[in-house]
Amino acid sequence: MMKDNIIQQKSYEFALKSVLLYKKIVIENKEYVLSKQFLRSSTSIGANIEETIGAQSERDFLSKISISYKEARETHYWLRLLKDSNYINHNDATEMLNLCEEILRIIGKIQITIKSRNS
Repeated sequence: MMKDNIIQQKSYEFALKSVLLYKKIVIENKEYVLSKQFLRSSTSIGANIEETIGAQSERDFLSKISISYKEARETHYWLRLLKDSNYINHNDATEMLNLCEEILRIIGKIQITIKSRNS
């Protein structure tokens, strides 16, 4: 993994924390539906970021980064729902929501930069 690619690093670290949180939810609460949705969307953010790195064109890059943004929005939703339904505690929720919001800001800025190049 490239050390200077901050979104690649952050999305991977977020995915790893998401896997650990998913395991905690399943073990402690025996909750399988909402947590699986959360796991899928949260790990998809980084997977799509990886695809942007191998994009064949700027259009392909923008498409993949936009998918990452949508997956991060969905993840934010699942985190709020898991928190408000008491499947995850306040500290875990706060940490993960803050990380997710940081990823959303970074991806949003990347999208703006790419779109402004095409204007």
